[in-house]
Amino acid sequence: MASDTGSVADPGRNGLVRRLIASTDQVARVSGRRPDREFLRWISRGRLGHPAGWPQVPRLASPWQDTISGERPGWRQRAANDADDLDGDFAFAVDYRICRRCAGGWVENPYTREDLQRGGLAAAGLAALRAEHPGLTWHTLGGHFSDSQQFWAAAGAGVPGGYQQRKLCGHLSPS
Repeated sequence: MASDTGSVADPGRNGLVRRLIASTDQVARVSGRRPDREFLRWISRGRLGHPAGWPQVPRLASPWQDTISGERPGWRQRAANDADDLDGDFAFAVDYRICRRCAGGWVENPYTREDLQRGGLAAAGLAALRAEHPGLTWHTLGGHFSDSQQFWAAAGAGVPGGYQQRKLCGHLSPS
């Protein structure tokens, strides 16, 4: 359980972060694909088959999960679960998109719960994605706040592509 102080010395916080970092290979997956809607979009050339409202991102009983993104159609979300806080925020989450043809990956909106920040959770989550998709260069779409510049510089150190700003390739639709 998280402490109110969120200090680095908080044993509950450190224990949770250590457990999640050690379990990045324990990922439950839900595709979220809807072949019926995909077919309808294809047959109507994009005029029909778009879902109404925001998709519901399920909460899976696993330390990590890989599901549809709740904010970006066509994107995936990798998230870390705090088993003691199933009704609250994810401990960590990031949206991502992969193009095998261009050997590129994009990540957006990395989020770490405030009381768990600066413990290595985001670094572990991003490293797990890179390990699962080897040989890709990694980017963001950009438009980041100035206070996130240090995060992206640190996260991109030694990473092919360095999480530098780049538009999605032509193989991927923006939505």
